[in-house]
Amino acid sequence: MTNQTQVHHGAVGQRHAPDESEHHVHATADTAQDAEKPFTDPVCGMKVVASPDKKIAHNGTDYFFCSTRCMEKFRANPQQYLCPPSLEPVHTAQDGTIFTCPMHPEIRQPKPGNCPICGMALEALIPALEEGENPELVDFRRRFWWTLLPTLIVAVLAMGSHQFFHGGIPYQNWVELVLSTPVVVWAALPFFERWWQSVLNRSPNMWTLIGTGVAAAYAYSVVATVAPERFPAAFRTEGRVAVYFEAAAVIVSLTLLGQILELRARSQTSAAIKALLGMAPKTARRINPDGTEEDIPLTHVHIGDTLRIRPGEKVPVDGIVVEGESAVDESMLTGEPIPVTKRADEKVIGATLNTSGSLVMRAEAVGSQTMLSQIVQMVAQAQRSRAPMQRLADVVAGYFVVIVVGVALLTFIGWGLFGPEPSWVFGFVNAVAVLIIACPCALGLATPMSVMAATGRAATQGILFRDAAAIEGLKKVDTLIVDKTGTLTEGKPAFDRIVPAAGFTEEDVLRDAASIDQGSEHPLAHAIVAEARRRGMKLFKPESFESSSGIGVRGTVGGRGITLGNTALMETEKVNWSPLANAAEALRKQGASVMYLAVDGTLVGLIAVSDPVKATTPEALKTLKDTGMTVVMATGDGLTTARSVASKLGIAELYGEVKPQDKLTLVERYQSEGRVVAMAGDGINDAPALAKANVGIAMGTGTDVAMSSAHVTLVKGDLRGIAHARELSVATVRNMRQNLTFAFAYNALGIPVAAGVLYPITGHLLSPIVAALAMSLSSVSVITNALRLRGTAK
Repeated sequence: MTNQTQVHHGAVGQRHAPDESEHHVHATADTAQDAEKPFTDPVCGMKVVASPDKKIAHNGTDYFFCSTRCMEKFRANPQQYLCPPSLEPVHTAQDGTIFTCPMHPEIRQPKPGNCPICGMALEALIPALEEGENPELVDFRRRFWWTLLPTLIVAVLAMGSHQFFHGGIPYQNWVELVLSTPVVVWAALPFFERWWQSVLNRSPNMWTLIGTGVAAAYAYSVVATVAPERFPAAFRTEGRVAVYFEAAAVIVSLTLLGQILELRARSQTSAAIKALLGMAPKTARRINPDGTEEDIPLTHVHIGDTLRIRPGEKVPVDGIVVEGESAVDESMLTGEPIPVTKRADEKVIGATLNTSGSLVMRAEAVGSQTMLSQIVQMVAQAQRSRAPMQRLADVVAGYFVVIVVGVALLTFIGWGLFGPEPSWVFGFVNAVAVLIIACPCALGLATPMSVMAATGRAATQGILFRDAAAIEGLKKVDTLIVDKTGTLTEGKPAFDRIVPAAGFTEEDVLRDAASIDQGSEHPLAHAIVAEARRRGMKLFKPESFESSSGIGVRGTVGGRGITLGNTALMETEKVNWSPLANAAEALRKQGASVMYLAVDGTLVGLIAVSDPVKATTPEALKTLKDTGMTVVMATGDGLTTARSVASKLGIAELYGEVKPQDKLTLVERYQSEGRVVAMAGDGINDAPALAKANVGIAMGTGTDVAMSSAHVTLVKGDLRGIAHARELSVATVRNMRQNLTFAFAYNALGIPVAAGVLYPITGHLLSPIVAALAMSLSSVSVITNALRLRGTAK
């Protein structure tokens, strides 16, 4: 049976943690040296101490194990563990080893560093829960505070000394040189390293501009101090060559301050992932085969282990309840505040909270296979994706630095040739201001920060976006096609009744139907099988089974050909279903799903299964309709059943007895009419349409195939999640546009002002210091605006 809660992203390595219950560390009797020497368990990789009862000799070498379970695995296939196949590493939330750039997610490496394209500090793809403070933030803060005092002194000397000393204090240029040198040489060292990397990588970026501007101001000032005679008279004011040590020093300090603020703000965008990681418990209470219980680390839980969950404890991993009854709070993953009652044979999700009774569960998914780990990986993947809206900014950013350098050169030459005296001094100051005020980072961060904040917020509401394009695309949707079973309805159908054909009994119909349905993943099949087992019927194993997704199943049981499905399947198999047509129609008018059963081409009877509409569905549909969205229902159930449900929900457009290819065709038809289509479903039969739709929305309570085909997954399987997701999509797109508008406007206005276009009107020039302050705050403003999304769609 398909796991209906696990988000599946492919196979992972089948390495298991050791069985804690079998940990017995004894010193070997051979030698005291062996007793103290650590060995590595070849199966699980755990460090163990040699123990004679957990040792296997293979090809002349002794191998020691942590448990008998690992010993048996090794004994069955030693080569699997001595020569394991080369596998692509699977990076889970605990690894924290892959680092990427927020602006350029294609950059990935296994260690921290700087992006070779933009120079921005790389950050962990999936942040570690226990990670300390960002080392770059610590370094920048240290450089900022250690050099702040000399920076302030230089600034005061440059701007205020003439008020107290005519022509400035004696040897002022030399004093400023001494004070500003540690700031430029030491505090700005990371800037110059990135400047040099941008030159080597031929990828001009923000650090190219800052490094060039600071170096130019400092180098000019040094030469003016050491050899002022080399400058023409046009560069002299009040008898000395003007220097700009204060500009270089203050630019460095303000840039450091801006980076500190930016790094702090960026760290908040990963708060959602850290919150998800923090949900997982650290230990689990395992029930051993001999009945004893012990607390073990979560990493030591195996698939198949029996675990006890006491009141107030978190569910350790995904699994099935085998004993007990309790209310489980799943709000941390689904956003649903009301606890859900869990009984035997029902699924529980790791990290959810057991509120009242005691449960015993069997582990079915551990490590990176759990729902929580898959959610973390999906959120991280979505956060690092590129939004289509960013393309224009990317194109502009590609030429940005070259254009800015060109503008700076033209500013210097233009002011030098045509400006008022001292024209070349004005030209130099304005050229430095142009270099410093330009900020390509504001353009580059405009949409990534919005995406990171939005996906993190969505995850806390049980909404998982596959990528940024899904966020942007959901806002444009005007038509929503929804499946019925499991989407509009509970997806947990209950057996209603059996109507046997002449010459057959209810037991005949139910036994054959339940026997063939044992291999089906559909909720209707589960209801039929459950009813047969409730009646204590003995079911037969099918010799063959085929699922005709959306219309029914067929196969062979006891040498007889059995067909179970709707009228479309009966017609395909040329079964005469008309004798029970009136009875079926009456049941459908009551909203029941009806399936005909045929054995060897002969109609045997029909089974009716009722699936109540979810209590939240009417509210969700009303909210979606209020946004102007057209809702269309497409279901494999009979048309009468579809009409009954649609009339209760006020759905005008509906389609019944549709096959998977019909849903796909329906999506394509609406798209050909110019509509932007979203498809919501939860079954295998919905997968083609989910993949084809502009935005595919899968119910998290559905099948893995459906979820892997979708662009958005609703963990709770509640249609209200679509309304919340759309609200978040609208807010995110608006936020991205705000950020891009700000970034474009900032540079479009800032660069000309720095070049001095307002001088003829105001008589003032933009100081490089003010330019540095504006540049530092631009990226911070973009990130701060993006973080407002964390309060959206509550």
